[in-house]
Amino acid sequence: MTETGEDINDQVKADWKADTTPFERVYEIVEQTHDGQSAAAIADRALVSEPTARRYCKTLVNTGFAETEQDGQTTLYKRNSDRVLMSRIRELRAEVDRAELLDSIQDMKADIRRYEDCYDVVSPEELAQQLDADETDGWDDLTAWRTTRQNLAVAQAALAYDEASHQLAV
Repeated sequence: MTETGEDINDQVKADWKADTTPFERVYEIVEQTHDGQSAAAIADRALVSEPTARRYCKTLVNTGFAETEQDGQTTLYKRNSDRVLMSRIRELRAEVDRAELLDSIQDMKADIRRYEDCYDVVSPEELAQQLDADETDGWDDLTAWRTTRQNLAVAQAALAYDEASHQLAV
């Protein structure tokens, strides 16, 4: 007998619930949340009660991992984007040395120049306005360009952070 997709999903949820604490599940959901979500929505996804989700979300806010915004009477919770950015910068600084970082920045700048030259535009947003819905390669390039631009910004921030850290140490 084959399992249906619903059976598999139920089993994955049951395994996740058995292998994690309620706090770990709420943490995971908030970590994935870019746009604010209510405690009820987080509770549903984390397989916990709404009061439990609210309590753990408040803990995450108090520790700086999450932040809140209001939507009328509803408090929405989401991950703290500044904290995520600083984590990415620290990880990058730990994984690559200054020379590798500089080489990577040069490579990403060259990639961006190639996109600009190839499409004769100065930004992914400008490219998006020119593309037709069926231009698969163009949309793939648009996604890659945006990702490269984001990665470049993080790499440049890591370099600046590294330089500032060295200056403060002197």
